[in-house]
Amino acid sequence: MDRRTLEEMASPIVRDVEISRTARRQSSNKRVSIDDNWSGATPSRGLISRTPGSLLRQNLTPHPKSATRLPDVSAILGTATKSPRLVQTPGRLGNISVMSNLDDSVWSSSYSPQRTGMYTTVDSPSFTEDVTLSAVMLREEDPGEAATLSMYPEFLDSFLKHSSNTVFDLIEEYETTCSEQVKMLKKIARRVTPGQQKFSKTASILWLLQQEMVTWRLVASLYRDRIQSAIEDENMFEIVAPNASEKMIVEKLFQRDALVRQSQLVVDWLESIAKDEVGDFSDNIEFYAKSVYWENTLHSLKQRNVLSVGGSGRPMVSELDPDAPIRQKMPLDDLDREDDIRLLKYLFALIRAGMTEEAQRLCKRCGQAWRAATLEGWKLYHDPNINGGTELEPVEGNPYRCVWKACCWRMAEDEQFHRYERAIYATLSGNLKQLLPVCDTWEDTVWAHFRVMVDSLVEQEIRASFISASEIDELPREYMETNWTLERVFEELQATNKKRVLEENKEHYHTIQKYIILTDIDGLMDEFNEWLSKGKNLLLGHLLRFMTHLILFFRTLGLQTKEEVSVEVLKAYIQLLINEKHINLIAFYVMHLPHDLAIAQYAGFLENVTEREQRHHCLELAKDAGLDVATITKTVVENTRKKDAGEFAHHDIVPALDSGTSEEDRKKIDVIDWLVFDPAQRAEALKQSNAIMRKFLASKKHEAAKDVFAKIPQDSIAEIYSQWEEQGMDSPLPAEDDNAIREHLCIRAYLEANEAFNEWFKQINSAPQKPALVGQASFTEKVAHEHKEKKYEMDFGIWKNHLDALTADVKEKIYNVLLFVDGGWMVDVREDAEEDPERTHQMHLLRRLCLPMMCFLLHTVLHNTKQYQDCLRLADVISSERQKLYEVFSKSELKNLLQKLRESSLMLLDKQLDPLGYEIQQ
Repeated sequence: MDRRTLEEMASPIVRDVEISRTARRQSSNKRVSIDDNWSGATPSRGLISRTPGSLLRQNLTPHPKSATRLPDVSAILGTATKSPRLVQTPGRLGNISVMSNLDDSVWSSSYSPQRTGMYTTVDSPSFTEDVTLSAVMLREEDPGEAATLSMYPEFLDSFLKHSSNTVFDLIEEYETTCSEQVKMLKKIARRVTPGQQKFSKTASILWLLQQEMVTWRLVASLYRDRIQSAIEDENMFEIVAPNASEKMIVEKLFQRDALVRQSQLVVDWLESIAKDEVGDFSDNIEFYAKSVYWENTLHSLKQRNVLSVGGSGRPMVSELDPDAPIRQKMPLDDLDREDDIRLLKYLFALIRAGMTEEAQRLCKRCGQAWRAATLEGWKLYHDPNINGGTELEPVEGNPYRCVWKACCWRMAEDEQFHRYERAIYATLSGNLKQLLPVCDTWEDTVWAHFRVMVDSLVEQEIRASFISASEIDELPREYMETNWTLERVFEELQATNKKRVLEENKEHYHTIQKYIILTDIDGLMDEFNEWLSKGKNLLLGHLLRFMTHLILFFRTLGLQTKEEVSVEVLKAYIQLLINEKHINLIAFYVMHLPHDLAIAQYAGFLENVTEREQRHHCLELAKDAGLDVATITKTVVENTRKKDAGEFAHHDIVPALDSGTSEEDRKKIDVIDWLVFDPAQRAEALKQSNAIMRKFLASKKHEAAKDVFAKIPQDSIAEIYSQWEEQGMDSPLPAEDDNAIREHLCIRAYLEANEAFNEWFKQINSAPQKPALVGQASFTEKVAHEHKEKKYEMDFGIWKNHLDALTADVKEKIYNVLLFVDGGWMVDVREDAEEDPERTHQMHLLRRLCLPMMCFLLHTVLHNTKQYQDCLRLADVISSERQKLYEVFSKSELKNLLQKLRESSLMLLDKQLDPLGYEIQQ
């Protein structure tokens, strides 16, 4: 059976009006440029938009609004524009390698299929383009990465806008965002000189975003169908009637068989990728004859007849019917042969993109309407009049489709035809063996397998229904009996001998696409885990962003993912956002972690936020995201104050103004700010500040302790009581809060006493110096000396009065510490509080460190102001059983104190008083 037989079996095709040979000649010198004739946009022609997505069914994507209705069989037959349940999704970008095999001689100079190169398949630049793009982005170290930073907040904004009921609208918005970024990156790539190192990263990001875009398209298509299938009643599908046509059989098959339906969705998806690249290039093909095909051969034959030179010249066909070259086994004219090969490549590219009607239109334009007819015979037969009716309706499809298909199979097997012509008919007949040789990329190879799988399963269903046994043998048994599964397709991909396909099979997005097609979420999670374990090899942030949002998509649908892997992906993405300083995004993603881990992650992030306004902003973001802000801020403070935590150090007994405040100390001081933003956390602020100040007091860092104390608002104690009363509590404060307030007051008393001593110490060491008169002074010098003495006496009086006031003040404040009410300084009154061994130990140790020091400081004040009797009274305070201050002294400290008291007693003896300061009785 030859081409003419195919033409006769196919449905008739209306021939277009062909352009004249003159028009052909006028355009013969024009060279086709990919930049002019091939855009990434969907063609604007109405015919192309109505092209069926495959030979069995249009570009199919389930639509949520129509998912509850049965599919229109016209979509399966390709006789209508779209299906109510599954509608066409216009693609934006796809695999640029689909056309890479077309006419290498013409396109090799203007187009490179390398996905990491500088792509030129973009719209022509216009004067209205944003010229600022190149001015700003080209100065960046990595312009591609800089240009796509906006994708991170855009994805979050999209997620927050959509509820779980509009999750597929969300996926489409993801795809749109990727598409816009791809267009922008192409503009950047077009403006640069190829080979610049920094733009190689831009090209890599461009390819990643292209793959992400089409992956979101795949996710939306497959999971929309899977979710709809899960909620449909399996019993709703009717049994096929005995007299059902091919169309009706296939319609029911697609309704009930998820494998066939979703495999077709994969085919549609791969064809949409190719269609994005094909564009409307065929409208500009002007190097073919429009009125007659093989015109060069015809011209040569006419010349031979005119010259009557029989048998001279090169061998050539003597007839011009479509089968002549094969039948006579003679070649065409070289120019016609080249044109034929080029046309076949274009036709295959169009069929690969699911644009069969456009391929037929191209055939007619090029004077090969017979070839267009051979592409028509795939349509399923259906006679709507078989069950009767009031009006006679037209019959659809090819009643001899089985014969037509067997013929296509034999043509695909015939080595006399060009490999692209064989591939075209292999596609139509499901001959995988003859289709694979022209499939050089991962996308092409997967498309071939799924296309043949759907074709085979549909054919098996049709022939199992009503085809006679004599017709079954027309196609090979292995084709009709193949047991197709999704897993088998990808196993065969692993077994291919094409190096490029094997390499592309390992790429991240192709791996993701494979597992999405297989519905193997656990396998996908294992891949994610392996990628994360490789560390730096993961990755560009955009891939990590995709992984994160894919996991969130699965969670939204209620699908189970491996929790530990999901958590690791989220943690990695959160760390990426922290590193890239996407402050406004972090809280939302932290919210999706388990509670304890979310607290630890966000607290770890907040530890490095230092500006007060930014801290407040981060807490507001955490609150909006639903995080446990109180626990987070508490964790931040605890983490910071526990860093570099050494043991409490014992004071030396030498009075000193203060120890220095280090950078680490400053961090511990400033961290209290986290707890004062919210008045509800004042009790916690007191507890944490007390813990920090205990450490500073033990290290003799009084200035640092004062800075911490200053962080606590003055109304904090009143606020704590007020909040407790607002809760309607008549009982006393919780023991922990009550003890924290008391400790806060103890520390305040100590700091006030230490500050008073420091002021006194400065004052006593700043006494005015009495002027001295040199010997043999002149009269003028004596007069001047008298004036200086008067000024000295005045200054001394002022100094003495100030010193006396400071002495009284420091004496009072130190006694406030030593005689602190209700049990003593740093002693809890409430014993019903939750036990905190660390705090108890620190408070006990602080008493031993600070109280002896207070006693020594008080003695220093009293002794230096000649209040010797009060010095000796200090011994009574220390030895009192009420305060039991003697218990906090070590033996060496008591010995040292007694030595100082002895010196004060000696001074009393020098004043003719007894050792205790009383007058001696005679």
